[in-house]
Amino acid sequence: MASMITFSHLTCSARSYAQFTPPPPPSSRTLNKVRVFAQFKATTQTPTPSSSTAINNNKNNNKIDFSDPDWKTKFQQDFQARFRLPHLTDIFPDAPPIPSTFCLKMRTPVDRDIPGHYSSDEDWHGYINNNDRVLLKTIYYSSPTSAGAECIDPNCTWVEQWVHRAGPREKIYYKPEEVKAAIVTCGGLCPGLNDVIRQIVITLEIYGVKKILSRKVVQNIHLSGGSLLGVSRGGPGVSNIVDSLEERGINMLFVLGGNGTHAGANAIHNECCKRRLKVSVIGVPKTIDNDILLMDKTFGFDTAVEEAQRAINSAYIEAHSAYHGIGVVKLMGRSSGFIAMQASLSSGQVDICLIPEVPFNLHGPHGVLSHLKYLLETKGSAVVCVAEGAGQNLLQKTNATDASGNVVFGDIGVYIQQETKKHFKEIGVHADVKYIDPTYMIRACRANASDGILCTVLGQNAVSLSLPLSLIDYALVYVIYLS
Repeated sequence: MASMITFSHLTCSARSYAQFTPPPPPSSRTLNKVRVFAQFKATTQTPTPSSSTAINNNKNNNKIDFSDPDWKTKFQQDFQARFRLPHLTDIFPDAPPIPSTFCLKMRTPVDRDIPGHYSSDEDWHGYINNNDRVLLKTIYYSSPTSAGAECIDPNCTWVEQWVHRAGPREKIYYKPEEVKAAIVTCGGLCPGLNDVIRQIVITLEIYGVKKILSRKVVQNIHLSGGSLLGVSRGGPGVSNIVDSLEERGINMLFVLGGNGTHAGANAIHNECCKRRLKVSVIGVPKTIDNDILLMDKTFGFDTAVEEAQRAINSAYIEAHSAYHGIGVVKLMGRSSGFIAMQASLSSGQVDICLIPEVPFNLHGPHGVLSHLKYLLETKGSAVVCVAEGAGQNLLQKTNATDASGNVVFGDIGVYIQQETKKHFKEIGVHADVKYIDPTYMIRACRANASDGILCTVLGQNAVSLSLPLSLIDYALVYVIYLS
């Protein structure tokens, strides 16, 4: 492409994530994190190229029959059959593969006379075999009561779950000179977006793709926060987006976004299959909340935790410097408490951390306010860190939703601040309460070194998987991460 093209607002309200769980070689995915006596989502028909990845349409819950002696094998085969990773040859079975134009032995772009010339580097053993897999879980839990146990059946039977290994393949299905790529960033900002954009462009150039932005344009964008392409929510319908892809001759779409964005990417994938368009849709997950199931870390999370330290440290100084000072900090995270918890642990300054995953009471002998009173009596001050999705049961529900269909949370931070002041006034104990809400400050910043490395790997793997595969929906997020 002459310039990088953006398609704004690929959004959908569905909050679902996928997981690859095949015994090799075929790929598969499961919708939910499976726990003891859990149910798993099941479709009612055999997958087709246009329906195999429509995860959000799964509406029938089938219980696993643990009395069947072959339930484990059937469990794995079911995933394998229903969640097969789409490939170009599903729609175009006669599509010829060509030798990869990527080789780490050569750090300069491929031959200038690339059209029609694809030399194979058989001596280089840096390619990933399509049958390579990575074991997803490495801990065997002997009992459902073990700390952190995630079991499928009551006996905690060991079930191997495999994910695809990311990286460059020896054969690709796109001629680099014919590739016209587009990148879209949707949803909220996240540290590292520019890093991923930069690496996608650079890696495409290494493969020999000509119709891309100049490296000079993206060379230093990772030094700034935000997104070079901009972000927003809502937008045109799927049919209009695919019409635009077709009109512009785009055959590779890189989608950087969250749950709604990837639901939109999945819809684009289905529409491209329906129209028999040779368009690869590559998903790169974006969330600072770190709430994608079964994944260790998402890009931007480390940076958000690091930035949150500033707010926590300020709250500590305010509380420690005052008589009976209490510092309250509210951090982002939606329905997960990863940012709040890890920021609290790393700071060493937080006395109480409240997260959505653990219910709590404010009042009563075992409530937060009672413990705050104890802390003031013993320490003289206290710091409370609360995740934005925590304690929503204590607040009045409004049923309001944002542009992506997500429930708008009540302000638990302000509520705790007000209730704390009210409580200590009623019991006649002086308390100096300071409230700090950094909100978007922890995401509108440049990625730190750790996230920068992760973003580089994500960008490289996104491109490496876009050329040998095709019509890939948002399940690819797991392929990209596990490299």
